[in-house]
Amino acid sequence: MKAPPALSIIGWSGVGKTTLVERLVPELRAHGLRVGVVKHSSDPHPLHRDGSDTARFERGGAALVAFATPAGVQLSVKEAPEKALLPLLGRFADAVELVLVEGWKDGPLPKLEVWREGHGPLLAATRSDVLAVVTDAPRLPEDAPEGMRRFGTAELQGIALFITRLARGQAHEP
Repeated sequence: MKAPPALSIIGWSGVGKTTLVERLVPELRAHGLRVGVVKHSSDPHPLHRDGSDTARFERGGAALVAFATPAGVQLSVKEAPEKALLPLLGRFADAVELVLVEGWKDGPLPKLEVWREGHGPLLAATRSDVLAVVTDAPRLPEDAPEGMRRFGTAELQGIALFITRLARGQAHEP
């Protein structure tokens, strides 16, 4: 089954990626999309609390570990995201029509960059997979690719429409 369309929201730490994703989910829902969100972290940290039952199962070699409560189910797979994420999302294609991945600069997905002056160089300047930049700066830096799409941080409806059009026109094979 095809994984639903997915888009990485990338940028340096502290530029507003989480805030943008948080604001985009209800806006994308208003555009009729069922949205899933994945938080990607480059920092390794345990998926299960040390000493917990699920940590013990993981340490024992379980291929996947799930934690189920009345509030929902959290599933952990002991594989690198580049191998596991898109095939896993394919299993949820009937539940979501779009997945936003916060982070994963080096992942295989198309990207929307959140950029702020003083927080690091424009990633779009060296990456061909960045489709547009969201920024509070009045203009993109000189090293931005010619014709790079720019959205102001307040242009939430325009950003959501841009993403909706992408989602309805693309899908990724797992």
